[in-house]
Amino acid sequence: MDYFASKSLDDVDLQILDMMQKEAQLSNAELARRVNLSPPATHARVKRLESEGFIKRQVAILNQEKLGFDLLCFIFMSTNIHQAEQLEVLEEALSSMPEVLECHCLTGEYDYLLKVTHKDRKELESFIRKLNKLGIARIQTSLALREIKYSTVLPIWEN
Repeated sequence: MDYFASKSLDDVDLQILDMMQKEAQLSNAELARRVNLSPPATHARVKRLESEGFIKRQVAILNQEKLGFDLLCFIFMSTNIHQAEQLEVLEEALSSMPEVLECHCLTGEYDYLLKVTHKDRKELESFIRKLNKLGIARIQTSLALREIKYSTVLPIWEN
């Protein structure tokens, strides 16, 4: 078992998690074959891993460019908001914006980092205007020119 894994996970659990994060479309029968368990035992483990929160959800990862989202942007934001209630309103507003793929609260020079996608510069400009209406003090936008690495796979298991 890896050093950072929860004590409630055994090697089979880690194998299941690793395979599912790499190949979410695996059938329960194939997953069971690969981990050397019966399909009912494997299904029970997967359900337990879901109920304990180790598996958040299973999704299809779409091709952004094929769907016309040509711009991937990283937006650093600073705010002058210091009251918890106002920060909560800001964070709820950011969370509700469909173009925001990720939003992180940061330490350091900026308060937030957004990962956003848009079809073109006009959409990006409109989005920045929307952000300015939320009381953002400073915005720095960087456009991704190309993707070097993208992964959703956590390094939980060494084969």
